[in-house]
Amino acid sequence: MGFLDRLQSSKNSDHIENWLNLDSKEAVDTAIEKSFERPVAFFKHSTRCGISVQVKTGLEENWDIEEDKLDMYYLDLLNHRDISAHIAEKTGVIHQSPQLILIKDGKVSYHQSHFSIKYDELQALV
Repeated sequence: MGFLDRLQSSKNSDHIENWLNLDSKEAVDTAIEKSFERPVAFFKHSTRCGISVQVKTGLEENWDIEEDKLDMYYLDLLNHRDISAHIAEKTGVIHQSPQLILIKDGKVSYHQSHFSIKYDELQALV
């Protein structure tokens, strides 16, 4: 079972092994700094949005990126809209939901939202 599968089976992402929970602006800044060591991705998710749930499920069904290849961060938009705004400010990528942003060496190398989020594109970039 991949970490995205565990996300689907849990209501609280804090209990997911491998997901790195974004719960502060400082965590965003730290993640961006870590991107110089290996890629990091931010997945912005709203549990009240049907499109967001469908996109997350699509990622979960296809996920096989090794844990040591990518740090995958989860942002609960319903509880942390301010952190999403901070991500937009730091990356220059306007907030959308659902949204996936991949950062390498401190710079955005991929970002998509809604049904434009494609697992195979993300995998090819990692």
